[in-house]
Amino acid sequence: MKRMKISTAFTLMESGPVVFVTTGDGEKHNIMTISWTMVVDFTPLFAITTGPWNYSYAALRKYRECVIAIPTVDLIDQVVGVGTCSGADTDKFAKFRLTPVKGTYVRPPLIKECLANIECRVIDIIRRHNIVVLEGVAAHLDRSRKEQRTIHAIGDGTFVVDGRKLDRRTMMRSKIPDGL
Repeated sequence: MKRMKISTAFTLMESGPVVFVTTGDGEKHNIMTISWTMVVDFTPLFAITTGPWNYSYAALRKYRECVIAIPTVDLIDQVVGVGTCSGADTDKFAKFRLTPVKGTYVRPPLIKECLANIECRVIDIIRRHNIVVLEGVAAHLDRSRKEQRTIHAIGDGTFVVDGRKLDRRTMMRSKIPDGL
């Protein structure tokens, strides 16, 4: 094996899929692209990494709610575009032709063009590591969408697209929660 720079080791484990996170500051809605996400456990707990460098962070801290919207590969240009401009001076919904949809439990909107949307409440912010812990309160899935492949960031400006599914449900039956 060839040694690599430790500063680039995150590209070996970059999580996914890349998601949009919508927020609201009481006057306008915003979208940010986040690639550092994780499922915390089998309950609807999630975590994202963000901080004061993102315009949406102030709204997350103040209003303590958001929507995680999961885009598919056909939205790659919107994903990158949203992630490379600021909501401080850009209406990202208008610029990237994304449709806000009223949520059931939170004020920030769902994104109609996305495969899925998870309405969330902020339950903790771990400032030392810029981790925002979210509790999902409602989930929405568009099963009619033809494109369902999600995007995974490598961290260097390249992306991987979901591919073939490998079914090992029988082997893992004892580890899968009831109802899945």
